[in-house]
Amino acid sequence: MKFNEAQEQAIRHIDGPCLVLAGPGSGKTAVITDRTRYLIEEAGIHPANILVVTFTKAAAMEMQERFRTKMQGANVPCTFGTFHSIFFWILRRAYGYTGNQIVSEEEKRKILTELVQKMELEYEDEEEFIQNLIGEITLVKSEYMPIEHYYSTTCGEAEFRQLYQSYQERIQSEGKLDFDDMLVYTYELLKERPDICRQWQEKFQYILIDEFQDINHIQYEIVRMLSGDRKNLFVVGDDDQSIYRFRGARPEIMLGFTKDYPEAEVILLNVNYRSSREIVEGSLRMIANNTKRYDKEIRSEQPYVAPICIHELKSPAEEAQDIRKQIQIYHDRGIPYREMAVIFRTNMDPRRTVNALMEYNLPFRMRDHLPNCYEHWIAKQILAYIRIAIGSKERADYLQIWNRPKRYLRREWLPEGPVDLDRILEQVQDKAWAVEAIQKLNSDLNRLRKMAPFAAINYIRKGIGYDQYLEEYAKIRKMKTEELMDILDEIQSMAEPYRDYESWFLHIEEYGKELEEQRKQQVDFRKDQDAVTLSTMHSAKGLEYQVVFILQANEGITPYKKAVKPDEIEEERRMFYVAVTRAKTYLHIYVLKERYNKPLSPSRFVNEIRFDRSKLAVGETVRHRSFGEGTITYLDRKKIGIYFQKSGETRILSLEFVLEQGLLSC
Repeated sequence: MKFNEAQEQAIRHIDGPCLVLAGPGSGKTAVITDRTRYLIEEAGIHPANILVVTFTKAAAMEMQERFRTKMQGANVPCTFGTFHSIFFWILRRAYGYTGNQIVSEEEKRKILTELVQKMELEYEDEEEFIQNLIGEITLVKSEYMPIEHYYSTTCGEAEFRQLYQSYQERIQSEGKLDFDDMLVYTYELLKERPDICRQWQEKFQYILIDEFQDINHIQYEIVRMLSGDRKNLFVVGDDDQSIYRFRGARPEIMLGFTKDYPEAEVILLNVNYRSSREIVEGSLRMIANNTKRYDKEIRSEQPYVAPICIHELKSPAEEAQDIRKQIQIYHDRGIPYREMAVIFRTNMDPRRTVNALMEYNLPFRMRDHLPNCYEHWIAKQILAYIRIAIGSKERADYLQIWNRPKRYLRREWLPEGPVDLDRILEQVQDKAWAVEAIQKLNSDLNRLRKMAPFAAINYIRKGIGYDQYLEEYAKIRKMKTEELMDILDEIQSMAEPYRDYESWFLHIEEYGKELEEQRKQQVDFRKDQDAVTLSTMHSAKGLEYQVVFILQANEGITPYKKAVKPDEIEEERRMFYVAVTRAKTYLHIYVLKERYNKPLSPSRFVNEIRFDRSKLAVGETVRHRSFGEGTITYLDRKKIGIYFQKSGETRILSLEFVLEQGLLSC
């Protein structure tokens, strides 16, 4: 493989700290593996003294395999591994830990579920609640933060601290540790035992780290200790692709590397070998709006191929059908399905696209678990109202609605067997407020019985007061109300085509079966199988496709509504940058005019990707996709005049059209 000048510079770096800024498609994996080879073959470093670290087991195995290929299959004793595998090795040598002492994710969920139930904490969805707790425990440990300084967003501070301490006491009493403890214990060991730290410094004299932008606080402190006085840290990453803050990743660590190591050599891999020029230039225009980043000039090795297509459509239904048609067109042109991807911000976004692909039997695979929104706790409560309205007497259904919204009705008034509201009324005759609440509930249920599904959900929301209940719940849980309302809007929009409950319930059953079938197919999915990929922005990182479709590029969706602070908006922009740079040749971005009958605005990121108008001025040189290079001779709000050297003529063009279609570049 022939390397460019910047790649060669990185490969030949030997001693001292080095920061390699490696953007999308810049060949960073090849640089890391060849630098490892160079250290051994050219610099005479013993392979046992080299450590190559990355973040996932799959990435470590791929890196090791590529290195072995470079070394022509020779068994060279370099160490390739994840942070967790390396740190567990250190702990195993120091304390004799075994694999049986590691708390699995399943075991962690089980322990936390038991503790939550014992504390009788209130929540609507147990699975979601436990998952949020797990995420917060990881954050506390990755920051090496005293528990009293952490403020939970999942439950009250006192409850979270009690849960955290009870969880730690439980696993420690069993002599176990979880994956996050591996970091904490390794940090404490190396800090408290300089003799052990020196042993590992002698072992790992040259440390190479991939995806450095994803490192967290405690991982960084450990590798700094391991590098010791030699400071042979070779770190490779892209600050513009740091998108895992919710897991503890801190992009500011990479941005501050040269402050920690002023003598560090900084190398920019400035060629993108993956994407077309339009995609590279558009993505750079957008990401340049982030203020906390390394400034980079990146060029594409690929020619101009096609403009970035920005589609402005009315609704998600139109979007889904357009994507389905585009996929068929590209496939008819000879592009395999596996070279196409649909990318979205959250896994609730692609439901209509999934339906459209299923309807036309187009093969696809999900990189993420696509949730069945009918299994969400909000859907369960809405469906319970409707089941009771059409005759259900199940206690489980009544428990779902009894105090949603708040009616101050006691659970013990519901019998273990079939529920009869008239009998309950007889039992509470001495409580006027309870009689009034039950009579109102009975009246509401009678009204629901005669309605179509869409109207029924609307009545539950507005007439019964379910929207207000969600607002109060969001306030207690420190959530944005819009998050819950979006789920409710989605459920209501799915019900709209159905005229009666029978047909809607049949759809719910069939939809669940189709999703389950998809999940089974994902288990058996082979990498070489020809299918369109559907992925969240987070899961798409590291992948590439000939054709990429980005769903719902609207304010409130991307950037997500929860992102308010400047740092949060910058992370959302990095996510969009990751999505855009997955495309090699063709990029389609979809903008909706409305969703759930509510107007939407285009995402600020879309406007940033479009040509930078501030660069347009009379006398400036531009390039038109069809007419070549030219000089601007006239410019107003609607039109642009360009003299083209090749044809020797001036053309007056629609400014809006050439910018929207990506026909101009500087």
